[in-house]
Amino acid sequence: MEQRTERQLRGTDATFQAAVRGLPDLPRPPLPPDWLVAEMVERYLIVQESGAGSGETVVEVGSGGQALATIPLAHRVGESGRVLAVERERWDRFREIVTASGFGPRIRPVRADARRLPFDAGTFRLATCIHGVRSLGDDEGCVQVFREMLRVARRLFVAESLPVGRTVAQRAHLRMYELREEVFFATTGRRDDRRYRSIEDLRGLVERAGGVVEVCRTLEPDLPHALAFFPRSLVEAVPDPPLRGRLEDRWDRAVEELRRSGEDHPPVGVVLARA
Repeated sequence: MEQRTERQLRGTDATFQAAVRGLPDLPRPPLPPDWLVAEMVERYLIVQESGAGSGETVVEVGSGGQALATIPLAHRVGESGRVLAVERERWDRFREIVTASGFGPRIRPVRADARRLPFDAGTFRLATCIHGVRSLGDDEGCVQVFREMLRVARRLFVAESLPVGRTVAQRAHLRMYELREEVFFATTGRRDDRRYRSIEDLRGLVERAGGVVEVCRTLEPDLPHALAFFPRSLVEAVPDPPLRGRLEDRWDRAVEELRRSGEDHPPVGVVLARA
């Protein structure tokens, strides 16, 4: 395991360590073997800022197919708490990972559109969106989801990577990541993995949704982050030849930078607001 990942993992609670070390291997070449652990440790650090408390039920919007923030949230709320993991379509290996963690009884998957959550108004104290803003669409889409989260919960916690590269390895991540939205749109017509927003933009979106911001700050995870990569075959599928040529050139340069510098997690902006 990468030294920083191991060091950060050892600094977490023993129960969380046991849960993460018991997870199945998810080989995804060329990602490093410990990529899942590194991502969950980063989410653990973020969840500590969320205000989630022992014994409460937390709504998580955008749980994703690997339960990356779901597991740390389930650890945080404890045996008597619950995480309602809301996801529309990306379940992938969610159930396998949740079961292996031992936190299965604490987690309830909910298939739903985050713009129309299937919960009554004011039911919960906290709703979270951790590294999911990039998939919520344009600014109006984000505001709509945040407003819906504030409808069902009295507090909203949002965390997302920032477009800040303070080190060579962070800049290498950004160079590859910023290709994703363009390539995916050119090949599928859908905009996903949108470019990271600034901390000021994140705060502004929460305020537009009606949130009264209490905390707005930047965290430095100091961890590797290998999830920007995507195969060149996706670029080669771009139908427009001139655009494909430009994107292939940028992809080649981005991959070379990743190989030369490695890839680190950029700073993360966190916003905590009340309704």
